[in-house]
Amino acid sequence: MDEAKWYVVHTYSGYENKVKVNIEKTVENRNLQDQILEVLVPLETVVEVKDGSKKTAQKKMLPGYVLIKMVMNDDSWYVVRNTRGVTGFVGPGSKPVPLTPSEIKSLGINLPTGELKPAVQFDGKVGDKVMILSGAWEDTIGEITSINEGKQVLTINVEMFGRETPVEIDFTDVKLM
Repeated sequence: MDEAKWYVVHTYSGYENKVKVNIEKTVENRNLQDQILEVLVPLETVVEVKDGSKKTAQKKMLPGYVLIKMVMNDDSWYVVRNTRGVTGFVGPGSKPVPLTPSEIKSLGINLPTGELKPAVQFDGKVGDKVMILSGAWEDTIGEITSINEGKQVLTINVEMFGRETPVEIDFTDVKLM
């Protein structure tokens, strides 16, 4: 199983789930479980914070792409390449290139499980007032001075000992005023 690597397959937009199902059926029918180990349509859980309430939704992380963990050989290449809805492997020319561990990590894929890290969307902007919902600063109101989407945190100014102090707070721990 050391030869199995993650590859990216380009599909027609909207066909990602059909491609996943078709490849899985073909793997089962042709008994290729030892060559094509996993087919993944990358989904991310997005938490949207609007009007102080949290809503969770699943969104395609890479529309038009499917990730496949497989042992690359003629049989597995043929099965994937000739699946309805697949336009080809991602890579230069006709030779598929596997993802490197750092590329997989940057996508947020947890290798043993194939799960993706959840993301939170925050609909506030710099200058908005927010109330902190939990932690040491619970019920404190402050003004947003910066938003870091990557770390999923806000920096807000709160009043402490008579002066403004910057504090970092997670998106999910605040409510817009």
